[in-house]
Amino acid sequence: MFISPAYAQDAAPGAAGMVMQLAPLVLIFVVFYFLLIRPQQKKAKEHRAMLAELKRGDRVVTAGGIVAEVKKVTEGSDEIEADIAPNVRVTLVRGTIQSVIRPQPANDTKA
Repeated sequence: MFISPAYAQDAAPGAAGMVMQLAPLVLIFVVFYFLLIRPQQKKAKEHRAMLAELKRGDRVVTAGGIVAEVKKVTEGSDEIEADIAPNVRVTLVRGTIQSVIRPQPANDTKA
């Protein structure tokens, strides 16, 4: 009596109706995985590899924007000693290192 015929006809019979209702949610999750989650995981993996490869003499930039030169790396430790100025040595936590500055190769070829 209170149910309109259009609403009653909307319900698809059986499991096919449930699959059609869940399909957009699954599609949205797949898109989010490939556009957001996967690239973020790849970037985090590259960052962990960069931190593991730190060695003495590398120039690094911390998350706070400080540029320092690595002086001592202790394997198995989260701490690194670095110089931020002449005769100023600080202890940095590996996780705060944002990037390693690689020297650009000199291009001395003359045409």
